Amino acid sequence: MACLPSSVVLHYPHASRTVTHGIHDTPDAVGAAAQASSTAWNAGAVNEYPIHSSCNLTQQAQLKRALGEAETLARHAADHILRWGNSSDIYTKYFGDAPIAEPVGWFEQVLYGDKAGVLFRCDNPDGNCALEGWGGHWRGENASSETVICELSYHSRKPLEAMCGFGYDVANGPTNFYFASDLLHRLYHVPKVGGYGVVEHYASEYGECLELAKSNPGEAVRNSDSLQYFALEAYAYDIAIPGEGCPGKWTTTSSEIALSQTAMPTSTWSEAPSITSSAARECHTHADGTEHCT
Repeated sequence: MACLPSSVVLHYPHASRTVTHGIHDTPDAVGAAAQASSTAWNAGAVNEYPIHSSCNLTQQAQLKRALGEAETLARHAADHILRWGNSSDIYTKYFGDAPIAEPVGWFEQVLYGDKAGVLFRCDNPDGNCALEGWGGHWRGENASSETVICELSYHSRKPLEAMCGFGYDVANGPTNFYFASDLLHRLYHVPKVGGYGVVEHYASEYGECLELAKSNPGEAVRNSDSLQYFALEAYAYDIAIPGEGCPGKWTTTSSEIALSQTAMPTSTWSEAPSITSSAARECHTHADGTEHCT
C-alpha cells in the first residue's frame, strides 16, 4: 500500500490562495479552515436591522430590544411549525391545510434575510408622527425600505416578557399590543422582507383571519395579520404560559370592541395602562398610496 504524504496541497484555479490540509489536522482545524475559505460568498451581509442616527440613545436601546424580541417571536413561530407541522391546532387555526414551507419561510426571512437598507428611523421625515394616534408607519413610495417609529410606540408597546399580561388575549387584543409583533407587521411591509408585495393585508381582524384560513389557506400563509396572530398565540401557548397560553374567546362583537380600542389612542400615561389605552393605531401607506390603519 502506498504511503500518503504528510500533507496534501490543493490548488484551486479560481481561489485566491492555496489551501494545505495535513493528514493530522484535527476536525476543529479543518472546520476553521473551511469557514475561513468560505467567507467571501457572504461578504458585506448585514445581520442586524440598521437604526438611523436620528434615534437617540434611549430610542436605539428600545428599538434594539424590540427588534430582538421580534426575531424571538419569529424564531419560535418557525420552530413550532417545524416541530408540529399542520398537526398543530394553532397552525390549522390560522393557516388551514396549507403546506408548512411558506409560513416557515416568511418567519425565517425576518431572521436570516439580509438586512441591508431595512432602516428604522425616528426623525418623522413625512410628518405623520404629528397625527394623533400614529405609532409609526412604513414610508411607502417615499422610501420603501424605511420605517418610521413614532414616539407613541416607545410609550405604549409592551415587551414580549409581558405576554398574556395587562389583560391581553390573542383573540381580542390588538396585534400591535407588543412591540415585537408590531415590528413584525412593519417588517413585512418592507419589500425585501415581505417578498415584494407577497405578504399583504388579505384579512385584518381576528375573525377575518380565521375565516381566511378556511376559505383560502394559500392567502392565509401570506397574510400579515395571520402571521402575527399565529406567532403571538404559539409563543403564548408554548413559552409564556405553557399548555395554556391566552387565546381568548372571539365573538362577532369582538371586532367592534377592537375598533373602539384603536379609535381613541392616547400618548399620556397618568394611570395604569389597559388594552384600550395602549392600543396605538398602526398606520402606514401602501405602495399604491392608500393608507391602512388598524
